[in-house]
Amino acid sequence: MIQVKNVTKRYGQHVAVDDVSFTVKKGEILGFLGPNGAGKSTTMNILTGYISATNGQVLVDDIDIMDDPAKVKKKIGYLPEFPPLYVDMTVQEYLDFVYDIKKTGLSRDKRREDLSRILELVKIQDMRDRLIKNLSKGYKQRVGLAQSLIGDPQVLILDEPTVGLDPKQIIEIRSLIQKLGREHTIILSSHILPEVSAICERVIIIHEGRIVASDTMDNLSRGLDDKNRMILRVAGSESGTLKAIKTVDGVKYAEAQGVKEPDTVDVLVEADMDIRRPLFHALARAQYPILMMRPLDMTLEDIFLRVTAGEKGVQ
Repeated sequence: MIQVKNVTKRYGQHVAVDDVSFTVKKGEILGFLGPNGAGKSTTMNILTGYISATNGQVLVDDIDIMDDPAKVKKKIGYLPEFPPLYVDMTVQEYLDFVYDIKKTGLSRDKRREDLSRILELVKIQDMRDRLIKNLSKGYKQRVGLAQSLIGDPQVLILDEPTVGLDPKQIIEIRSLIQKLGREHTIILSSHILPEVSAICERVIIIHEGRIVASDTMDNLSRGLDDKNRMILRVAGSESGTLKAIKTVDGVKYAEAQGVKEPDTVDVLVEADMDIRRPLFHALARAQYPILMMRPLDMTLEDIFLRVTAGEKGVQ
């Protein structure tokens, strides 16, 4: 659906985006991450046609954005971090204005029907006659999301869609994005990394203008983590359990994590190989049954910190 080919953006001597290439499949929800100043917003602005690349090519549905920018922009709905809302308008007036500037060509009846569908989708039906300036931050964000849906774009680019929202609002917007992902290709940028983990099928991390990681969470975790880490819950004493674990070849680290249920101990174990079978046998010989064994994969925060620190990139 989206092809970014060797895109570079220079501002004088400064290279904001450096030879970036990636694709987004139709119907995919992609997380696009990067620290401040990494080139993330510049890349998103190039994708939306707001600014042009110095070099490279962007194709949306096989159309080059430079060859036919108007046609490409009709295929994209964009929610910037701070939606450009006209706060002295009502929600209805503002969205009618967006229909006009997007030149959707809908008849009056079709526009009314389409607007009702969008208002219901983002759950602001009761706000349509309210002045935007009197809305809460959460509702303003929903109005911004509503304007991005006008014209039924195939692609949605959402920049920090939950910034400034309370936990309840974040959950609601997250659920809405997942629902939208059934019918739209979505690029989601967010600093809230658990949110990206919960929503996105794949992540791209950009740092200093270049892509330093691009894959699914599972593949990134396996590719970057050089340890086998797990939490065990063992029916036995702390000292006896640790002694038995440390007899297993490959164990690099073992530490008790406290008691979560009577007559047990939780233990964090790190190894440089898969030790599950020998660990099971060692604890069985000591007559300490394993009640739980849970692997600890790297979180998105771990991955983000690792690759943006320049330790190791995965593409």
